[in-house]
Amino acid sequence: MAPYSKAKAASGAGRTKRRTPIPKLNATMACDTAFRIIARRYLADLTASHAVTCRGDPVALHQMRIALTHLRAAILFFSPMVVESSQAQIRAELKWLNAQLGTMRDLDVAIERLKFVDKRRPGAIPHYRAWITKRADTHRRLARALRSARYRRLVRNVSDWIEQGPWSIRKGKEPTRSRAAPILAYSIRKLKQWQDKLLKKSRKLSKMDAEKRHRLRLLNKKLSYSIVSLEDLFPDRNFSRQRMALKHLRKAQKSLGLLNDDVRGHALAAALEQQGTRAPLQFLSHKREKRLTRTAAEAYRKLAALG
Repeated sequence: MAPYSKAKAASGAGRTKRRTPIPKLNATMACDTAFRIIARRYLADLTASHAVTCRGDPVALHQMRIALTHLRAAILFFSPMVVESSQAQIRAELKWLNAQLGTMRDLDVAIERLKFVDKRRPGAIPHYRAWITKRADTHRRLARALRSARYRRLVRNVSDWIEQGPWSIRKGKEPTRSRAAPILAYSIRKLKQWQDKLLKKSRKLSKMDAEKRHRLRLLNKKLSYSIVSLEDLFPDRNFSRQRMALKHLRKAQKSLGLLNDDVRGHALAAALEQQGTRAPLQFLSHKREKRLTRTAAEAYRKLAALG
């Protein structure tokens, strides 16, 4: 089994640096080899931010979530090849970890927005301490989860599954063909399928409720993260279209992400209110919602125009 590349956080920021070179993809590489390279990369990023996240650094937490989302997107991207009985358990455990990290991240985002009420003296904001207390409690629960036997088992099992899971030796014509298929041809076809699906769903964006909009955002994220993971496959002269697609996807992702943050912040404020604490700001604004929705819709129109 290939060892994880180790990394250490840059002082004070939770950022990580790789010590070992990252293997690159090439167009003729088999899909199973490409999947292992991509999945190892993001599992290494996930574990590299673990210790600093346990100490409460919000930047490291965000990096951990990004690495986890990349890893989950890679498993979905290669699903025709890696699908088998144990994959469901792997995905379930990664979903559990995402929920642990997500609860903390939602609170960090809400508190950052709260600080804009009084940038110089956030501590003077009414009920600000209640939010900080909730963050401390949430972080303790997250740290326990990240230091648990379940987390260690998850990392070990995912690593083993990437390297030598049942998917890698599944017999039959179709599994064998899927593993050996050249990654470039497969990727072009898969990216096109995901983009077509995203654009089709985005046509109803203005009529979506928060939950449907959140699902659209996740599909957007899967597509953009997959393009990033596959950058090695596209020489500079051929990657211009991919770069333009990424530009539009990221613009839509930012708007949809802000809308999702509003919904999450509102839910957190409502939970605190039940405990007798009021949030001193409105997390949901109809005017803001319309503006962000229009921005995302315009980004999708430009993406569709790329053909």
